[in-house]
Amino acid sequence: MKKRIAIFASGSGSNAQKIMEHFKKSNDAEVALILTNNPYAYVLQRADNFEIPSHIFDKQELYETNKIITLLNNLNIDLLVLAGFLWLVPQNILKAFPNKIINIHPSLLPKYGGKGMHGERVHKAVLADKESESGITIHFVNENYDDGEIIHQSKFKIDKGDDLEMIKFKVQQLEHTHFPKVIEGLLKKMKSI
Repeated sequence: MKKRIAIFASGSGSNAQKIMEHFKKSNDAEVALILTNNPYAYVLQRADNFEIPSHIFDKQELYETNKIITLLNNLNIDLLVLAGFLWLVPQNILKAFPNKIINIHPSLLPKYGGKGMHGERVHKAVLADKESESGITIHFVNENYDDGEIIHQSKFKIDKGDDLEMIKFKVQQLEHTHFPKVIEGLLKKMKSI
């Protein structure tokens, strides 16, 4: 039985794309569903390109119903992956999937995390504080933004001439390299439990 992954994304979905590519030929796991709160998100086109079903939801459906839990259970989802998903995961989903929801964040947490800290805002803060390094953090999700147990961190040196675009590029390279592999490692651990 293949392990089944559901990806939550709000935007372009470049990390979702790398995860879909990584598991396309896997015998052990597959991306079974893409979920988004944004009907115009490019991640929907990416899901379509891989012939992976998608589901669009709104705040009411996420926070006031159990419809998403029912959908995930019906598809036998083993792991929820947040890949550029900007809303806080509600309690009912956290309870339904304990230690089975992970997120990727574009900084070395606990630095530059929390509500409103995503994408370019993080990179601008890193630049403004003249940090010598930055990176990514993959962590379990709990009831607070960017606060769950850290699973993996990778970092890079910020060179003297690095601007916003270069930092964004370096972060994305780390995300695309490490996120699929960390997911694969987690799924293998789940198998042995």
